[in-house]
Order: sequence, then structure tokens, then C-alpha cells
Amino acid sequence: ILVLGMSAKPGVRADFEDALSKMVARDGVEAIPGNTILLRPEGTKLDLNYLKTQVKEFKIDAVIVSRLVKVDKNVTYIPGQSYVMPYPYYRSFYGYYGAVYPVVYSPDYLREDTTVRVETNVYAATPPDGELVWSGVSDTFNPSSADKVIDGLSKLVVKELQKAAIL
Repeated sequence: ILVLGMSAKPGVRADFEDALSKMVARDGVEAIPGNTILLRPEGTKLDLNYLKTQVKEFKIDAVIVSRLVKVDKNVTYIPGQSYVMPYPYYRSFYGYYGAVYPVVYSPDYLREDTTVRVETNVYAATPPDGELVWSGVSDTFNPSSADKVIDGLSKLVVKELQKAAIL
């Protein structure tokens, strides 16, 4: 199985291909990260004839390919709130002042949420052009790093491919 990541960042692409390949590999299944057989220097286009040749030479039966579909950023306004500590008040100045003084206030703020959507397809590498076997789309919410997305996505893809009896 050839594992490909589609990213403009070669480092992210290689990290993804390596991570998913390790999780896909098992007895009787060899997973090959695309970065080990496809030379794709940054800023160059992949030659499809070269890709077809590599698939044939390495006797690849299937290809797993993932690509970043979109990154959404949503900003949500969270209004402030005040919290009052209960205290018998209003009957006297000291009761009132004692009740109002410890009011705790949380200010308004904006929260930014990020959603990363990745599409993953599995193709049988049958001639002439390969046939789609499985497709899935995943969303990752507020990832702290590309590594977190790669790890979570790799686990999810393997789980879903096992559930679909592809792995």
C-alpha cells in the first residue's frame, strides 16, 4: 500500500506519510510512505507518468491518499458574566456593601475555533487508472499542532479501514 499525503509543506507531508504507513503496516501488508519512492522537491509538480511507473515497479496494490480540504476559523463572542456571593443584604448598609463588594466579574472575550478538514481516499491500483474503494472526510477541532492532526487522523483512518474490512 502506497501512502500519500498532499501538502504544500514537504515536512508535514513526509510526517503524515511516515505516521500512517507505520499504522497501516501489519503481517502480510507492507505500507510504503510516498516520500521514500516519489521524489517531490518543494515547488515542483508530480509527473503522473513517473507516479505510474513507481506504482508498477514497487508492485503497489492500493493507494491511500489524504489531502487538506480546508481550514475554517470561527470567532465566537462570549459575553461577560457577574457572579454574586449570596449574603443577606439590602436591609442595612453593611449587608448591602458586604453583598455587592465580593461580586466577581468575568469580562467579555472572543474565542477562536479552528476546524481542519481532511479527505482520505483509498484506491485499488488496478490498471488503467485505479478504482476508488473507500472515501472519508474527517474534521479536527482546535488542533494544537500538525503533529496532533497527523496522529489523530492516522488512528481514525486505520480504525475506519479496519471497520470497512479493507485492512
